[in-house]
Amino acid sequence: MRPLKTDLSIYGKFDFERPPVGVKFLFKRPEGIDQLEMDKSLAFCERIKEAQQRGTPFYITKDNTEECVGKFLLGMEEMAPFAESGQIGTELKIYQDYVVYSPIDKLTFEPDVLIITANHSQAEIVMRAVSYSTGELYNSKTTNVMGCAWACIYPHQSAQVNYLVPEMIHGMKARRVFPEGSILISIPYHWIRIMTQNLQEMEWVLPAYTDREKYLAEWERIIGTLIRESENP
Repeated sequence: MRPLKTDLSIYGKFDFERPPVGVKFLFKRPEGIDQLEMDKSLAFCERIKEAQQRGTPFYITKDNTEECVGKFLLGMEEMAPFAESGQIGTELKIYQDYVVYSPIDKLTFEPDVLIITANHSQAEIVMRAVSYSTGELYNSKTTNVMGCAWACIYPHQSAQVNYLVPEMIHGMKARRVFPEGSILISIPYHWIRIMTQNLQEMEWVLPAYTDREKYLAEWERIIGTLIRESENP
């Protein structure tokens, strides 16, 4: 695995209720990391929660027991005809043999996807880091089933930051995987350094969020100045 060189300490300043989780897709068995217990049957999305609560890295293979369709989505097993036909969601495949999960404070590798569980205020800051230096639009893609594919696999394949509401996804809501009112933000490898750098540079809590009257007055001043300048170039 590519050793971790990106300084991700800035994410510690958020004081997230649950730590971000780095996910890595591998063809070879990772060294120095334990395999998830074979008798611990978890859905793909529940393994994110497991990493957050366990506090140490682990990996899974196609031999690990599972309660959902993660192995199909990862390409570890052939998808059943009823699933492939679209009856329970969209087929997305990675074709990897091993998947590593690690809480951010135990990361020793550059993650393919960094998954953040945030409240609404925290999510606003993290997502603003997408557009701060790039002007990039926010995009949210998901379906009401197979949410794990959109939280983990889609960002890796598309190289696009994705965000979603767990309570809008059947399995995540039914399993109560994430805290009520949370937002999942999935940052693919291509964006981790950009967003991390933006978080280090930008102002997190904007003045407009703390003083409404001051914000409105400043808004009127800015608009007035722009109008006068356009009328008298």
